[in-house]
Amino acid sequence: MKESWKTVGRGGALIVLLTAVAYYPALRGGFVFDDSESVTGNRSLRTLEGLRRIWVDPHASFQYYPLTYTSFWVEYHLWGLRPAGYHAVNILLHTSNALLVGLLLARLAVPGAWLAALLFAVHPVHVESVAWISELKNVLSAFFYLNSLLAYLRFADGPKRRWGFYALSFALFLCALLGKTSAVSMPFAVLLVLWWKQERIKGEDALALIPFFLAGAALGLLTAWVEVHYRGAHGPQWQLSMLERCLVAGRVVWFYAGKLLWPHPLMIVYPRWQINTAAWWQYLYPCAAGAVILALGLCRKRLGKAPLAAVLFFAGSLAPIPAFINVGFMRYSYVADHWQYLSSIGLIALAAACVENLVQEKFAATGSSHANTWQPGHNMSRALAVPLLLVLVGLTWQQAGIYRDLETFWGDTLAKNPGAWMAHNNLGAALASHGKLSEATAEYAAALRINPDFAEAHNNLGLALAGQGRLAEATAEYTAALRLEPDFAEAHYNLGNALLQRGNLTEAAQHFEQAVRIKPDYAEAHSNLGNALLQRGNLTEAVQHFEQAVRIKPDYAEMHYNLAVVLIRQGNVREAVRQYEQVMRIKPDSAEVENNLAWLLATSTLADGGDPVRAVALAQHACELTGNRVPRHIDTLAAAYAAAGRFSEAIATAQKAIELARSTGQTQLVREIENRLQLYRDGRSYRLSAGGKNLQEREASGQR
Repeated sequence: MKESWKTVGRGGALIVLLTAVAYYPALRGGFVFDDSESVTGNRSLRTLEGLRRIWVDPHASFQYYPLTYTSFWVEYHLWGLRPAGYHAVNILLHTSNALLVGLLLARLAVPGAWLAALLFAVHPVHVESVAWISELKNVLSAFFYLNSLLAYLRFADGPKRRWGFYALSFALFLCALLGKTSAVSMPFAVLLVLWWKQERIKGEDALALIPFFLAGAALGLLTAWVEVHYRGAHGPQWQLSMLERCLVAGRVVWFYAGKLLWPHPLMIVYPRWQINTAAWWQYLYPCAAGAVILALGLCRKRLGKAPLAAVLFFAGSLAPIPAFINVGFMRYSYVADHWQYLSSIGLIALAAACVENLVQEKFAATGSSHANTWQPGHNMSRALAVPLLLVLVGLTWQQAGIYRDLETFWGDTLAKNPGAWMAHNNLGAALASHGKLSEATAEYAAALRINPDFAEAHNNLGLALAGQGRLAEATAEYTAALRLEPDFAEAHYNLGNALLQRGNLTEAAQHFEQAVRIKPDYAEAHSNLGNALLQRGNLTEAVQHFEQAVRIKPDYAEMHYNLAVVLIRQGNVREAVRQYEQVMRIKPDSAEVENNLAWLLATSTLADGGDPVRAVALAQHACELTGNRVPRHIDTLAAAYAAAGRFSEAIATAQKAIELARSTGQTQLVREIENRLQLYRDGRSYRLSAGGKNLQEREASGQR
């Protein structure tokens, strides 16, 4: 036992050290790919109500993995949108998983258990699961999966069943499923282990696993439903016959085995295979996989059950992905590195055991003894393992570096797979976010040359063209996107914007209405529909849509601002003041908003909600923020002084505003302030006209 703990300590320390070194570049990485859906753009992470929705509403998050998104919720409240914290958690979980692999294999007396754990820790095929923030679901689910498996073995070990470990195993299995339903393979893994270690599977063992199979089936079916109904995993690209799916499955097994043996090149999006049932050579993949399993079965008396169990675990854990269920990513590729995170343990353990057995045979031939678990200090083991581990650490370091930012991420993908139309589109989006619109346009065009039916790229190209002032071309691209996908809410919204800019209010409103019909929680579409209705003079409906927008997105300052303007036109000063206050909460120290609120408070009667004292304070602060160089703000301060009865200060301030406006050529403003100045000289303040007309005129002449 002393030697065993010594081995555990050495193996564990090496895992921690090598994993930290290999994944150090990931700590400097950012948010990539669908991290925007999982974290940065996920409003469910912001509030307690969002946390509730994560569990009860499948549409609340990108996927229905409530434990994963609860973890994101906690992380968001710990470090906000600083990516280093999210990366650190993923790396910590992966390190824990590697330690659990070592403990599990050692418990099963697998030769080279800790060598297998080290290989699992630093193998570059796992970079996608660790360095990609959204793949928290992979490492988190695996953590509970491995703990559940260990607990079940404690339950099943020995003549007397310990039901406390059974309950713990089931609870951990549920956590694994709620992290990601690929954990559904856990009870199959238990059966494999029991078959391997026993002469046969006992009836009581099969009965004990029934709740596991039922829970896995229920949550697995739910995930499949969510993929189809919420992630769009339906249509021609997913309409595969059972024969075609078998061809995919056979090829998937060999692909992943090949990447474990030779992890180069690794990429985010692999080319999508063309499956053809008429091509004889495509049948070689499933036939060869079946032949290997058959051969290992026939040779199990000579080789033992372990090799067959390892291969069955590898292939069986891959089976749900994606050969026999539809997943959204199949539109781009049938394979992804993160889909073999758990299954890779089977072949890695088999390879480590083969190395260990070779060492044992070598020492048996020379009369030496060697422990059944890998010891880093042993010369032969070191000679075989150290170079391999160092190479894998280097490859993992290099691969982790591509998660630095979106441009690096997608640039690397396109360098390895130039035909990845999705990568061209996403690189274009990354370039557009940095204002590189001409480069973004080129990437969107490249995506459409490869896949002309890519509606998202048409929509994004339209955005890039609109940003360059090419509205007619942008309109054509939005129209093309809607021709391909009539229920594309974002394309309706963007087309509505283009039409609004071109003065076509009626048609713009129609497209905004379509956008909110398709996507009722589309706050921006509600806001712009409100703007279109406002310009058409329909105040009541405009207010309804602005109010809906701020309910959906309470921290969207522009929507609160627009609602305030409409409320002023309706004469609802008190509510308008409240909306301006919301804008100030979201955007503190905004001179424009403080000035507008000051003007409203200064020019409204006390009965309507005016507050001259507060108006003075706000106007003074707005003037300070702009260095007392904006005549409109100084004009507001003069009106506030007059409302507070401080007419001498109002007169002096108005005169200063006139001088500044005259020096900048604002003749219309000079005339307006001169009219107000006469009121102040007569001992009167300036009041809003009915419906806030003077505020609207003031804004139209340059306030905003």
